[in-house]
Amino acid sequence: MRLSPGELTLAQLASFAKSHDALALDDASRERLRAGAEAVRRIVAQGQPVYGINTGFGKLAQTHIPDDQLELLQRNLVLSHSVGVGAPLADDVVRLTMLLKVASLARGYSGVRVEVVEAILALLNAGIYPCIPSKGSVGASGDLAPLAHMSAALLGIGSVRHRGEVIAAAEGLKRAGLAPLRLGPKEGLALLNGTQVSTALALRGLFSAQSVFAAAVVAGAMSVDAAMGSDTPFDARIHALRGHAGQIEAAAMYRALLAGSEIRASHLTGDDKVQDPYSLRCQPQVMGACLDVMNHAARTLLIEANGVTDNPLVFADTAESLSGGNFHAEPVAFAADHLALAIAEIGALSERRIALLIDASISGLPPFLTSASGVNSGFMIAHVTAAALASENKSLAHPASVDSLPTSANQEDHVSMATFAARRLADMADNTAAIVAIELLAAAQGIDFRRPRKSSRTLEEAHAIIRGVAPHLDGDRYLALDIEVVTPLVRAGVFEKLVSGTNFAEIRT
Repeated sequence: MRLSPGELTLAQLASFAKSHDALALDDASRERLRAGAEAVRRIVAQGQPVYGINTGFGKLAQTHIPDDQLELLQRNLVLSHSVGVGAPLADDVVRLTMLLKVASLARGYSGVRVEVVEAILALLNAGIYPCIPSKGSVGASGDLAPLAHMSAALLGIGSVRHRGEVIAAAEGLKRAGLAPLRLGPKEGLALLNGTQVSTALALRGLFSAQSVFAAAVVAGAMSVDAAMGSDTPFDARIHALRGHAGQIEAAAMYRALLAGSEIRASHLTGDDKVQDPYSLRCQPQVMGACLDVMNHAARTLLIEANGVTDNPLVFADTAESLSGGNFHAEPVAFAADHLALAIAEIGALSERRIALLIDASISGLPPFLTSASGVNSGFMIAHVTAAALASENKSLAHPASVDSLPTSANQEDHVSMATFAARRLADMADNTAAIVAIELLAAAQGIDFRRPRKSSRTLEEAHAIIRGVAPHLDGDRYLALDIEVVTPLVRAGVFEKLVSGTNFAEIRT
């Protein structure tokens, strides 16, 4: 994959997080990097104090650093900021973080040498990933602590993972054919400053949301048939009158999934139900709103992935260094908070449909989806698990971006909390994936009870996927295993192929 900074797509980012494809810089990036590094050299030669190049940092910005201590200044910055705590970030997040840092630096406005970027690429291409603690960033001034741990590995300090083995960073550099990096003026600050960790975590949340969204749409359509619900609420004319793009698209998904269902055809007339409960009838309105939120977040995160977010920024054409605040991750925090709302609502609606299916008075199915209720409890407690997970997500969905604590002696007096906002998305997506897996099992059970009538061709394919790993529940069994085998299918995006229009990868900046 030849990297063209400023032109990354969501498809590339999603693919790179899962793959081990090698990366290479294009020639234009090398030229920009050389020009930026030369601009920094000229600034140093002038002898005037310029923040981040020959001064202290944060509250110490007024301290002028002599030329013979500039390398020590940058090294000390990396070491002093390597203070993260918590479990290490997963390899896919670290890979994305490193890619995003390379993409930002290679725009040529950070003033680092080509050698710095090549060192990051060498670790990436060797499959050697710095061990980055997951906690310790407030999302401004960038992701300082986690990026410091990434940068320390380039100096041969700290730990890295290689093929699942945790080894000393110095050994990791040897395996990648690298010597410990010696930092030039501004290079430590350029490596530490930026929103790459928050953005990588948020992108992972986006990709997870895409998978659970698609599975939830399939599950919701299956539940309509299992409960012998109506497809009239998905009529295109209803949604065109409101006008929301996501709602219109979601309604089209449900129409396509249910088209040709024998179960639906069996009660087109003579059905004594006037209207279905909201969890069936209002799926386009709720899921469409989630789709709009996810698409908005995707656009924000793609812009951020292609942006330059360190400080100060170096403009080679005028040899100027301008201090600003692109490191403030508020756009990422907002995007992550919006994704949290969508992920929580997808799970909340799915939980309500499970409750509907096990309630014989509403669904018309055997109580708790078992033919011998009483001696068998069926899906009774599986629903309790779904309710517990949905409730947990409600707490996790509280906006992180509304919080701020001043740091650095009040120099950094407002922060975004983007890193936590994005990090908690993984737990939320896992919760929702399990809820949707339970619904898929319940809906498949309900469709079994409608035999010999069949659902639509597409929903029968979904039913076959479920039954391929979890058989019909004839009587009570150790149901945790069924949930354990279906949940990974949701997380892996297996059901995305059955739903048109859920691929966010075509969004461009």
